[in-house]
Amino acid sequence: MPDHVHLFISAPSTIAPTEIVKILKSVSVYWIFKGFPNLKKSKFWGSGLWSKGYYVGTAGTVSSEIIQKYIQNQKN
Repeated sequence: MPDHVHLFISAPSTIAPTEIVKILKSVSVYWIFKGFPNLKKSKFWGSGLWSKGYYVGTAGTVSSEIIQKYIQNQKN
């Protein structure tokens, strides 16, 4: 089972990547624990769901199709 998540998002340059990660982690954990409350009680009672670390990369000159293909190939 994978131990990480790939996301390919677009955001304005006025929003710092750290803010995007913070928002994504907090909103997703809220909905995951709301949908699966037993997870919090049995698996994550003393810690958070997400690790503190993350990686952010930019697309640069690579097309969005190449990035999407890369993410899809990570499933194999």
